[in-house]
Amino acid sequence: MSEIKVQQNLFTITTSPHIRAETSISKIMWTVSLALLPASLFAIYHYGISALIILLSGSLSAVVFEYLVQKLRKKPITISDGSAFLTGLLLAMCLPPAIPAYMAIIGSFVAIVIAKHAMGGLGFNIFNPAHIGRAALLCSWPVAMTTWTNMSGKVDAVASATPLNILKQQGYAKLIDTFGSAPQMYKQMFLGFRNGSIGETSTVLLIIGGIYLIYKGYINWVVPVFMIGTVGILTWIFGPTGLFTGYPLFHMMAGGLVIGAFFMATDMVTIPITKKGQLIFAIGAGAITVLIRLKGGYPEGVCYSILLMNAVTPIIDRVVKPVKFGARG
Repeated sequence: MSEIKVQQNLFTITTSPHIRAETSISKIMWTVSLALLPASLFAIYHYGISALIILLSGSLSAVVFEYLVQKLRKKPITISDGSAFLTGLLLAMCLPPAIPAYMAIIGSFVAIVIAKHAMGGLGFNIFNPAHIGRAALLCSWPVAMTTWTNMSGKVDAVASATPLNILKQQGYAKLIDTFGSAPQMYKQMFLGFRNGSIGETSTVLLIIGGIYLIYKGYINWVVPVFMIGTVGILTWIFGPTGLFTGYPLFHMMAGGLVIGAFFMATDMVTIPITKKGQLIFAIGAGAITVLIRLKGGYPEGVCYSILLMNAVTPIIDRVVKPVKFGARG
């Protein structure tokens, strides 16, 4: 009697995710940091050693705080995944170049210990940690966080205020006069030769970094395009001298809108999970930014707009959640 061998196929049943790829958290985080490198290097060139000190203080202290809090909680040390470094880097890029280094360190403490680990760690934070750190610093040291000085000595266009500050306090005519002409203003804002937070000045370098992340598939183009587009449309409609008299191109490049739209509003932990939800998130963040810029006392609104939309992300997910496979009605 011949021996018959029966080969059985074994199936392993596991929970999601069922689709796996080579992408990892560490790879994503370090790639995003790489995408921010051109804008960071330009900031050091434009603002000098002060920008370098703030960038190093914010990013390195964030890594240290991550290590200490995980050590204290007896959790696995994950500082090599790049998430803490990226949080500190983003925070530093949203700070004025002239602030003391200890403020950047305190901001990193708030971002890592309070906004991230107090909520459970990576993947459980409700709000964008870097913007929570910035908001905490703005509440604690409002003068230092809104005082601008031309650090580089290379450009004399804006000596002591950001373009948004000048527009808010003195109007568009004074803004044009400060730069010399409208084409010169838009050119300098696009290239980055203006005052502002460390990493928000060079529009072109931030867009290049954002496009690279879209190409890699790490962020969805819907969020930055619709957030920036909403700001442009609404600031054009609600102009200073009546309907459709605004300056959309200026507002789309001014302040922290570009870095916020590409690198913070796209945070995969704090935005809705569906494309429809992300569209609602982007439009809402853009609208709140415009509301603060045009009607609020503060000239910029990107930080608070993203945090406010982070707060309603669970509601958006609940409203626009996809229909279960096979469900009817």
